Amino acid sequence: MAKLVATLASTHHPFYLKATTAPPEDQMPQAPEWKRKVEAYRQTLTSANPDLLVMIGSDHFHQIFLDNYPQFLIGKASRYDATFYNEEREFGLPKYVLAGDEDMSGFIHQSLLAQDFDLAFSNELKIDHSIVCPIITLRPQNDLPIVPIYTNIFAPPLASPKRFFDLGRAIRKAIEEYPSGTRVAAIGTGHLSLELGGPRQFMETGPDPAFDRQAIEWLRTGDIDAILGSVNHESLERSGNATHGFLNFILMLGVAGAVEADYVDSLDLFHTMEAYFTWYPSEVAR
Repeated sequence: MAKLVATLASTHHPFYLKATTAPPEDQMPQAPEWKRKVEAYRQTLTSANPDLLVMIGSDHFHQIFLDNYPQFLIGKASRYDATFYNEEREFGLPKYVLAGDEDMSGFIHQSLLAQDFDLAFSNELKIDHSIVCPIITLRPQNDLPIVPIYTNIFAPPLASPKRFFDLGRAIRKAIEEYPSGTRVAAIGTGHLSLELGGPRQFMETGPDPAFDRQAIEWLRTGDIDAILGSVNHESLERSGNATHGFLNFILMLGVAGAVEADYVDSLDLFHTMEAYFTWYPSEVAR
């Protein structure tokens, strides 16, 4: 059976690459520290030595729009073109071609159906920065196949926080039942408190620093009961109009098994709190 060797969850800041590769005189003051933190986080994946990446992200209305927006979708292609024009233009993100694993995608899809998660699927999915960013930060050599899973965190009505957590548990079960010796890392990205286009965008901190601190502590300790007892769609909206990206962190905690994180780091980056988490299964050396 396949082995889940690591679960990683982080924010996905699209300006990371441009901010840390600009000439030193043009870099933001936090750039060197940001680069050091990302490289340390990258090592937590490298040390797990995965063969394949199951990647959870969310399409930013690039190819999924309000005329047909699934709650959850899995890619089932042999390759994925990545990066849309506006991401190249605004963020300086490079184009990628990511290898897929059709057998693993098909198996996970069938397993999730059997576990009462009716995912949509696409054989022609294009990948945006919610998955491109963790490729840049965690696996810049882009040498591993991926299974992409998209969640709806943008277009109400949204699935409940409990549903996200339960989907994470189901994804782990699907991975561990795959009949091969594949070493799999699950990687998901989302947000802590975040405001896009609203009055709290580009402040000195994220729009809700108290939520950010509490969210990091919840994830550090694996306290899913506290999360599900405190977080709902209305509370996320109060913390910032794009804070629903935290639902993807809840999903990743489901994959990890709601246990204490092995690696935690964060960086207050004026308008947003960046955060990085890694969990290793109990049978893997921590």
